[in-house]
Amino acid sequence: MGAGVSSDLDAQKGTTNFQLKTGLNDVPESCISSIFIYLDPPEICKLARLNKAFCGASLADFVWETKLPSNYRYLVEKVLGRNPDSLSKKETFARLCTPNRFDGGNKEVWLDKNSGKLCLSVSAKAMKITGIDDRRYWNHIPTEESRFETVAYLQQIWWFEVVGELEFEFPPGSYSVFFRLHLGKPSKRFGRRVCNLDQVHGWNTKPVRFQLSTSTGHQISSECYLYEPGNWVHYHAGDFVIDDSNPTTKIKFSMMQIDCTHTKGGLCVDSIFIYPSEFRQMRFK
Repeated sequence: MGAGVSSDLDAQKGTTNFQLKTGLNDVPESCISSIFIYLDPPEICKLARLNKAFCGASLADFVWETKLPSNYRYLVEKVLGRNPDSLSKKETFARLCTPNRFDGGNKEVWLDKNSGKLCLSVSAKAMKITGIDDRRYWNHIPTEESRFETVAYLQQIWWFEVVGELEFEFPPGSYSVFFRLHLGKPSKRFGRRVCNLDQVHGWNTKPVRFQLSTSTGHQISSECYLYEPGNWVHYHAGDFVIDDSNPTTKIKFSMMQIDCTHTKGGLCVDSIFIYPSEFRQMRFK
């Protein structure tokens, strides 16, 4: 009987030792993937470095499909020029998080790495600017301060008007439109940033009118004086909402100061940004 008890104890001891050796590598990948669904993309990528099981779980298509916007197939076809089924969902997310240009390189779209939300930018070169072809009024100047490497610089004009249009498939949600502007002409001298304010004038006489309209019926108009010479400022043009019944939306945005009683000048027009409205405070506070 003593021998039997001893055998039982040895068996239990062996079982205990076996249980103590169980680690993260023994967790099924399917279980880990099910947890990853509830994590943000950066958290998933960080945990994927723990071991082989976590790395394998992080590759599951059903995990990354929950991080992609509902229109990701449209984005892959229009922006990447690929068949959506030719890429894994993780690769799709990674490629879309990198800013991708389209429509001749004057528009750029990307996904926010933390949330998978869609962001978009349109260069001044894709907009209709009154007098842009007359070098007495406007010039395109190269600069490292623009994501498009160039901005439209206004020297002086009586009638100021900038108009842009965009037709795009947005995921459902609320979006905000901003004009990125700069009073003064930035440049570099001996490796240091300098800003020439000599031509800045006329913007404190009358406000600039910003307008936004969409094919879904949104129409917004506001006025604002331009401020902070020497700094890039994002001026809020308005918000619009996309619901599930709007696969493709046409957007028209503009800014103007057409009071011809005075001239205005010394302004850089870089681009417009379209962000999810929830990003507004985070981006521009």
